[in-house]
This record gives sequence, C-alpha cells and structure tokens, in this order.
Amino acid sequence: QVQLVESGGGLVQAGGSLRLSCAASGGTFSRYFMGWFRQAPGKEREFVGRIFPLGGSTDYADSVKGRFTISRDNAKNTVYLQMNSLKPEDTGVYYCARFVGSVYSAPTSYGYWGQGTQVTVSS
Repeated sequence: QVQLVESGGGLVQAGGSLRLSCAASGGTFSRYFMGWFRQAPGKEREFVGRIFPLGGSTDYADSVKGRFTISRDNAKNTVYLQMNSLKPEDTGVYYCARFVGSVYSAPTSYGYWGQGTQVTVSS
C-alpha cells in the first residue's frame, strides 16, 4: 500500500528557511504528480504546490510563489519542499499527498496523504 512520511518541520524565525521531505513507498513513485498542502489551526487545508511526475514542472499557490520550491528525487522516492523567507502566516501542519485526479489544487484530488509535519514560524 502507499505510504507517505513527511519530515523536516520545526520552529523557525520569520525570514528563515526549512526543507521538508516526503518519503514515499508503494506504487511507482515516478508515475505520479505529488502535492504539498498545509493547514493552519481553525482553517481549511490549502494547496501549496505540486510537481509533475518527472519533476520538470511545478505549480504554486500565489501566497508562496517565489519563496517555496518543490523538487523530487525519483531514485529516492522522495519529494521536497524548500521554504525560504518564511512568514508567521506560513505556520501550520504541512502534508504531502499523491494526486489521483481532477483539480490539482483541491485536496479531494489527492488520494494518499502523509501524517503531516508541523512548521511554526515565530515573528
């Protein structure tokens, strides 16, 4: 079965950086679009970005464009989220997910999720 495990979260000051990793197992990783989402307390889960199966293209939410970068290493079955210039509003639980179809920015289009990793940005 598909399993996704995020790591790399933590506490960072505003303006700092973090790199999240998501290790996948089960299925052929290189065949799938992968997405990153985040959820702040009391808010809905929101799209952060996605990466194409071979890593050649990415899409990002406007709120993170120019600050966050998604990459992947298909040989390691791992997708990454590099977060720079972090802001307090970036605080939340970050999830990676595997796309299964339909609208790429909608959580309902992703059928497999990790357990999430907490990112806290202090001001």
